[in-house]
This record gives sequence, structure tokens and C-alpha cells, in this order.
Amino acid sequence: MSHQPRTAVITGASAGIGEATARALAREGFHVVLGARRVDRIEALAAELGGQAFSLDVTSKDSVAALAACIPQASVLVNNAGLALGLDPLESGSDSDWETVIETNVLGLMRVTRALLPALQRAPHSHIVNLGSVAGWESYKGGSAYCASKHAVRSLSRTLRLELLGRPIRVTEVSPGLVKTEFSLVRFHGDAARAETPYAGLQPLTADDIAECVRWAVMLPPHVNIDEIIVKPVAQASATVVHRAG
Repeated sequence: MSHQPRTAVITGASAGIGEATARALAREGFHVVLGARRVDRIEALAAELGGQAFSLDVTSKDSVAALAACIPQASVLVNNAGLALGLDPLESGSDSDWETVIETNVLGLMRVTRALLPALQRAPHSHIVNLGSVAGWESYKGGSAYCASKHAVRSLSRTLRLELLGRPIRVTEVSPGLVKTEFSLVRFHGDAARAETPYAGLQPLTADDIAECVRWAVMLPPHVNIDEIIVKPVAQASATVVHRAG
């Protein structure tokens, strides 16, 4: 029998950390299954990496179910799909922004994980990697919905470890600080100038830096579980305390 590569499912794989993680795991020999709403991007990436692309909206039960129906077995699930919207204080926050953030970052992660658990349990051993944030460890002004969502990811990761204890399924949460991707552009609704301000005067992390954290945790022996990784640029001491040159 020919050796079949292990399958890694990555949500939000069309850009940034998701795309970089797909590349990193493909280099390790994984068959990558890429899910995202921007299908044109993931189709091109899947063709390049020899993987599969699926239209995926984690806020849609039907979309998540359709993806899960096509995956008989998976060794890795990377719950990367997520976003922040706005930086307004709670008193002037947008219901629409709040709902999108919570629906994507929390309920989307829960839906995808639940739908893919049968496929993960069919593998000899498997691994769930949840992308959190330093915003899941501390809060900051203007981050009410986003910080709440990432605190939820942290709690969900810990809950999964308890619920899956005794099964060969590892659970890791990776919590980045400042990473320069499309994150800020999305948060500030396409305002490119404002999107650059968090990174001014310092060297932020890159998507590849976070992908390396994921790859490292996944490639450790299956009896080793890295519970939590907090990773920040050297110029960042906390969610809001940074050193800017000049």
C-alpha cells in the first residue's frame, strides 16, 4: 500500500497566517485542505501546493457541514479564520461589527471543530490548533468584542483539552501579538493609512513567524502537547505597551 500523506485543514487560508501555515505544513508533507470565502485565492494556493480548496464561511452552518462532509479523516485542524472590526469604545460600538466578530471568532471556531471532530478521531493521532491573540490574555480600550472573542478562544481551547482527555487529540492555542497581515486593514474597514499605525516604528511579526510556531507544535512527537504559545515581537511588552523607534 502506498503511504497517504496526513491531511491538515486550515480555515481562513486565503491570506496572512492561514496562507503561511498552509505553505509550512505542505512543506512537511501534509495534504492541505484550504477553506476560505475568497475562493479564487485558495484555488490558486491549493494548485501550487497540491492541496484542495473549499469555499468556507465559518458563520454558515451549511458551509461548515459541506466542508466536513468532504473530509473523511484529518490529522490537523488549524482554526485560523477570524477578524477584528473597529476600535470604538463599547458605548459607541457597532452591533453589526460585534456580531460579525463573535460569530466568526467564537461560534465559527466551535462549529468547525465540532464538525471535524469525527474526521480528527479517525486519524491515529490528531491536533487542533486554535489561533488566539494576546487580546485573549489581556484587554485594551476599544477592543471589547475582539478581546472578548479571544478570551473565549482561550477558554474553548482549555475546555477542549478537558473534554478530549484520553483521546489522542492534542490542542494548542497560539496567541500572537503584533503581526503585520491584512488584519489591521480589515479592522479599519479598508483605511490603509490607519492600518499602518499599529506597526509604525517597530518590526512586527510576520505571518511566517506564526506559521513556524504552528508547524513546530504540530511536528513534535504525538505524546507532546504544547498547550499555549504567546509570541510577540521583541519591541512589544504587552498588548498596548510597545517601543517605537524615532
